[in-house]
Amino acid sequence: MKQEMKDNFAVIMAGGVGSRFWPMSVEERPKQFLDVLGIGKTLIQMTYERLVQVAPAENIFVVTNENYVDLVKSQLPKLKGEQILTEPERKNTAPCITYAAAKIYSINKEANLVVAPSDHLIMKEEKFKDIVNRAIDQAALHHRLLTLGIKPNRPDTGYGYIQFHQDGDTIGGQVYKVRQFTEKPNREMAEIFLKSGDYYWNSGIFVWKAKTVLEAIQKFKPKLYGFFCDNFSIYNTPGETEYVNDAFRNCEDISIDFAIMENAKNVDVILADFDWSDLGTWCSLSEHLEKDVNGNSVSGEKTFMINSNNCLVNLPDDKEAIIQGLNDHIIVESDNRLLILDKKDEQHLKKYLKLLKEQLADK
Repeated sequence: MKQEMKDNFAVIMAGGVGSRFWPMSVEERPKQFLDVLGIGKTLIQMTYERLVQVAPAENIFVVTNENYVDLVKSQLPKLKGEQILTEPERKNTAPCITYAAAKIYSINKEANLVVAPSDHLIMKEEKFKDIVNRAIDQAALHHRLLTLGIKPNRPDTGYGYIQFHQDGDTIGGQVYKVRQFTEKPNREMAEIFLKSGDYYWNSGIFVWKAKTVLEAIQKFKPKLYGFFCDNFSIYNTPGETEYVNDAFRNCEDISIDFAIMENAKNVDVILADFDWSDLGTWCSLSEHLEKDVNGNSVSGEKTFMINSNNCLVNLPDDKEAIIQGLNDHIIVESDNRLLILDKKDEQHLKKYLKLLKEQLADK
């Protein structure tokens, strides 16, 4: 039975810093607010346009850090103020989702939720719409918690993995019961997962009824539930902000995967074959950019490449640059910040940024 569109809600999570996209993404203006593809739209704008196909515009909510409210308003001007939910501090995805689910449940007890990060790239949008609508039906009719899974094409250690039941537990089509979640594995385990054929990448996109996810949070994280849900009547009143700020200050910092998805038994995964990337790193972005005959992706009108191969270069158009003899490197400059990084060390960028900040603090 197809769900009523008016009962469909979408939650865009847009509070992250996106430090793996440094130096273009910085704390004052993170990745989700950038046009990283150079197409005239930022990632959060693309996410909104995708979700408005599965939920009415008035039912789309953005959860973001209170420092980014003006950025959200300027990039998504159709949103009303009450559709922008603010976090006073970052406490990972479980508190963010609990807040949004509680607020939306107080508006509509039958609400179906699509929860999505603000910085993913999905190329086949019509297929996205069809898969999400199937997931909404599954979640609503059978009170399931669904995650969208991506078939892996390499042993990537930057993603979480979902093992699913292949035989006897197929819900219908490409929806499967989940056997277990595994957070970012080492290379050896990732290769085993890839060969086994019964693992998907965890996309971080979820579909469920507000009621179903709140019941799971109440069961597995009662303290978290209590902080946000002991007074539903406070939502959509002037007292909401103070109540939610107290909840964030007191709750634990935990992901929704650790909080409920790894514990609940009513979890399904649906194959999401809609050409997805979480754009979590420069290398993941380079897969979607045009390349020259030497495999280089170059943005910068005055950049001259000599004997260099498989590099990602993003320099200002007014910057004159000669890059000679570099292979498999990332070269990015933005706002007087410069990154030159071997692609194979990209997973260490966060660590390098921490060391840079420590060194700058000493000076």
